Amino acid sequence: MTDQKDIDKAVEILQEGGLVAIPTETVYGLAADADNPEAVAKIYAAKKRPSTHPLIVHVANQEAINSWAVDIPEDAWKLTEAFWPGPLTLILKRSERAKDFITGGQNTVALRCPSHPLTRQVLQKFDEGVGNGVAAPSANPFGKISPTLAQHVRDDLGLVSDGGSVDFILDGGACDIGIESTILDLTDEEPRILREGAVTAAMIADRLNKPVLHGTITTSPRVPGTLKSHYAPDHPLILSSTEDLPGKAQFLARQFKTFGVIAPTAVATRFAPISEKSFGYSSTKDLTKHLYDWLHQLDKLKIDAILVVPPKEISEAAGVLDRLQRASAKRNL
Repeated sequence: MTDQKDIDKAVEILQEGGLVAIPTETVYGLAADADNPEAVAKIYAAKKRPSTHPLIVHVANQEAINSWAVDIPEDAWKLTEAFWPGPLTLILKRSERAKDFITGGQNTVALRCPSHPLTRQVLQKFDEGVGNGVAAPSANPFGKISPTLAQHVRDDLGLVSDGGSVDFILDGGACDIGIESTILDLTDEEPRILREGAVTAAMIADRLNKPVLHGTITTSPRVPGTLKSHYAPDHPLILSSTEDLPGKAQFLARQFKTFGVIAPTAVATRFAPISEKSFGYSSTKDLTKHLYDWLHQLDKLKIDAILVVPPKEISEAAGVLDRLQRASAKRNL
């Protein structure tokens, strides 16, 4: 059970330049003082993350935007009023405070205010009235499955006391949403989603009363989680329609290969007898919340592949469909 002592300990470690795994409504983040280059360097080392990949600065409130960004458009204030605290990251022109070790050398900065109550308390205390923030990418090895439970962090990065990389894990239970935040670029004339998430284009367009573009272009800032292969389990992940699933399962079985299944509940139940383990989802929201945990569980099994039936392509599914496409992409090993 997390108590005030844990909140205080997390803040103290951050102030001393350590690494703290923090729970958010999306996934667990690996946090360090965003003003401290040595602390931020520990994030890159722990994750084995390329130093050119920018980090998201997590802040306590709207007011902190003024510390980290300049030339802030009116759209930013409209969106933070509507969606902060919450799963929306804004790309803005960086201020002098946002150094190259945070931005990957770009002239932009990524900002988010998470809603998880424990991390809200940490950020509010760490803020100190001057907009202090923490850099916090997902608390997992670069390119691998993101963590939605404290145990995932322990398994993948480990505590320093046990020979791992993380000084302290603030256990906030299971993440409510289950995939990373929406990333929205506000540095151009038209808002553009660079990474899909729980805050959809329709929600943003409704708030701003203007169209929202999708996908990176040549001039887009580099942002986390947009590599072709990302969020990937160790086992090959194969996407399939419900209609094609029997054929793909039979193909694997004929080669004496074993597999796990993630599919709508009725389908998963049907395939439970012939799979090593099956997980069924009742809705897109249900799949989104549990996907990473299910992938972590399947990765621990001695199987040859993971078969996944994606949800239908509706607006609310854009985020989880994006993660599944990247998790199933061919990897350069």
